[in-house]
Amino acid sequence: MERTDGLVRTLRNFYILSFEKDVNDNKGYQPLLACYTALEGEALDNMGMNTGAMLNYLITDLNNNNSIRVLVGKARENARGSQDKITKELWEQVNSLYHYMNQPELVDILNGQDALSVIDNLHLQTLLYNGVVDSTMPRGMGWDFMNTGKYLERCLQTIDMTECYLMQIDYRQDDGGDVSYWRHLLLSLSGYELYLKNNRGVMHTRQVISQVIFSQEFTHSVLYGLARISGYLREMTTGNPLPEAVSLQKKLGRLRSMVEYTDSPQLTDEELKNLIIDMRQQIWDFSTDFSKLFFSYT
Repeated sequence: MERTDGLVRTLRNFYILSFEKDVNDNKGYQPLLACYTALEGEALDNMGMNTGAMLNYLITDLNNNNSIRVLVGKARENARGSQDKITKELWEQVNSLYHYMNQPELVDILNGQDALSVIDNLHLQTLLYNGVVDSTMPRGMGWDFMNTGKYLERCLQTIDMTECYLMQIDYRQDDGGDVSYWRHLLLSLSGYELYLKNNRGVMHTRQVISQVIFSQEFTHSVLYGLARISGYLREMTTGNPLPEAVSLQKKLGRLRSMVEYTDSPQLTDEELKNLIIDMRQQIWDFSTDFSKLFFSYT
C-alpha cells in the first residue's frame, strides 16, 4: 500500500503538471516510469510521451507487476490472510479500493477526458487508507511490522526518484539550476511547500538533497524513514535473544549512522553518487535479513 500511495501521488503530480504549457520538460513521464517500472530503452521513451498508454500501464495493466491494480490486489490478499491482526475498518478500506480497481469501465475512463477523476479518487482512497491505519490499528506487533515495511518502501522510493533526477544532471550539485527542475520530485514527495519555506539562494541541488536525504523532520526523507524503522525494530526485537535480531539492530544502526553523520554540505558529486548506491544496497540487505528473521520460508 505504501508503494501504491507513492505511485498515485507521483502520477497525479506528473499528470497535472503536464497541462502547464510553460513547464519546459522534454522528459515527459520518463522519470516516473523509470522509478516505478522495469521499462528500458525505446519502450521507456515511447511510453514516456504517450499519456493514455502510460495511465493504463501504471493503473490497470495486469501484466505490469507494479500497476496499481496489481499492487492493490496483493495488498488485499495480505490483508485477507492477516484479518486477526488488522481492524475491520482497515480490511473494508482495502477491499473497497480493490473493487474500485477492478471495475470493467475503468480502462475506458482513463482513455477519455475524465482520467483525472480516477487519479483524484485513487489519491483520496490512499489518504483514507493511511488515516484508517493511523486511527484504528492497535499499537502492537502488527502496527510495528506494517510501519517497518512502510518506511523501508518509502526510503527506497525517495532514493530511486532522487537518483532519476541526479542522473540527468550527472550528479552535479554546484551548477545552480532552477528550482523548477526539482518541482516534480518535491511535489511527488509532498515536500515542495516545505522546500520553498525553508530554502533560499541558488544552490537548489544541494538544498534538495539536504531535504530529501538528510532532513530529520521531512517525513519522506531517507534519514527520517530510517529513524522510524529503528524505533519499530526496537519494539519488535526487545527481549529477543536470537543473534539474528541483534545483528539486524546493528546493521540498521550502521546504516542510520552513515546517513546521519555524513557531512552533506561537503559531499563531492562522486561521493553523492556512491552514497545513493550504498544506501539502496544496505536497505535491500536489511530488508532481506528482516524477512529471514520473521518468515521462516524466506
